[in-house]
Amino acid sequence: MFSLVLFEEGEKRLRIHSRLLSLWQRKRPKALSPTKIIAVTFAVIILVGTLLLTLPAASRSGISCGFRPALFTATSATCVTGLVLYDTWTQWSGFGQAVILGLIEIGGLGFMSAATLVVFALRKRIGLKQRMVMAQALSLNDMAGVVRIQKTVLIGSLSMEALGALILAVRFWPEYGLPTALKWGIFHSVSAFCNAGFDILGKIAPGQSMIPFQSDPVVLLTLSALIVVGGLGFLVWQEIWEKRRFRKLSVYARMVLVATLTLILTGWVVTCLLEWNNPDTLGPMDVGQKLLNGFFQSVTLRTAGFAALDQGKLTGASKGVAMVLMLIGGSSGSTAGGLKTVTFFVLVLFAWSRARGRSSVCVYSRTVPQSQVLDAMTIAMLMIALAVFGGVFISATSPVGFTDALYEAVSALGTVGLSAGATGILSVPAQILIIIYMYFGRVGVLTISLGFLMGDRAQERYHYAETSLLIG
Repeated sequence: MFSLVLFEEGEKRLRIHSRLLSLWQRKRPKALSPTKIIAVTFAVIILVGTLLLTLPAASRSGISCGFRPALFTATSATCVTGLVLYDTWTQWSGFGQAVILGLIEIGGLGFMSAATLVVFALRKRIGLKQRMVMAQALSLNDMAGVVRIQKTVLIGSLSMEALGALILAVRFWPEYGLPTALKWGIFHSVSAFCNAGFDILGKIAPGQSMIPFQSDPVVLLTLSALIVVGGLGFLVWQEIWEKRRFRKLSVYARMVLVATLTLILTGWVVTCLLEWNNPDTLGPMDVGQKLLNGFFQSVTLRTAGFAALDQGKLTGASKGVAMVLMLIGGSSGSTAGGLKTVTFFVLVLFAWSRARGRSSVCVYSRTVPQSQVLDAMTIAMLMIALAVFGGVFISATSPVGFTDALYEAVSALGTVGLSAGATGILSVPAQILIIIYMYFGRVGVLTISLGFLMGDRAQERYHYAETSLLIG
């Protein structure tokens, strides 16, 4: 009898435990997806950077700059944008500049690259969840070889930054001395490779970016090379290194290279044509300098943000072309932002296919899935709508004309960092909007929408009858 009671009590407890476990599994907080982890971690990095920059030691004057300017700068650095409220050298001390450089490196290479570097150093095992996050951060479709690719990314990135720093330091050394040359070389090499656009040349020309070196081919061409390599994308590096021949590259890598070359050449030619006789930009230069600065302007529009020309004095047509190039940006899985080169390529191919009466999009004897075409159209429409809204909002709330306001909004969304002179006079609401745009532009509009808004998308259980409309 006593054994039967114990058995019944044990069975009751087991049922209670089973119900509690079932309830916990239903109600427990769901694990964050890789896209959410990336978005949240970027926000945390920005917050930490903000707190560091609010310290009095971060400001050259020894007085805290306040929370909002620190947040703006930390967001711009982490999102590798380059828009600033104050000249970087004039406002920030050596400690503040070091914080900004660290945020640029983490934001450019991705926080998972930095975390993986620590894991490699400690010889720790990388788990499945970490591999998923790494794959998402690098814009990979699967996890195959993700650790090997991550190692290549780290080694290649640090090597390119070191080489760029060495070239720039050697160039700066005779004129500015070894300590300054090393500091400038490292800072600007990292900033260029990460497509950040921050500079610390305020010591010689506050707020002028690369204008003091607009006749220096070593500086401009070195920065251009770093910008292009950083904006190609980590996967493209891997393929170029392993396959060495264009025909052996994947369709994606070939599209990236063709789109990048086409956009740079187009921007170079158009900039030279539109600015050749502009007395405020290329006009006073000789032919060689005009070609050099036209080329650099085209390259820096690929989300880099260094300015060798005064952006506020460009012609209206040049600003229009610049905004298109800034909105397109660099390539997926790279240090660059923007709509992305292949996304733009797919949109052009789609328009060309529809103009010829074809329903499918084909490239290099391959068909692009319809779902990816729709994704490209969705993110393009979203980016354009945000840019226009930003231009209207900034113009309405700040003493800025619509063209320059739109230039500012596109620059923030594309994480470019070029400004026509509006950043310093933005109203507080406009500054907040720019902060949001820089974050969206870096983390990715599509990543945010998929990760937060569509993570639990319901299955479509029914369809309405189709209807015909007049289009065009």
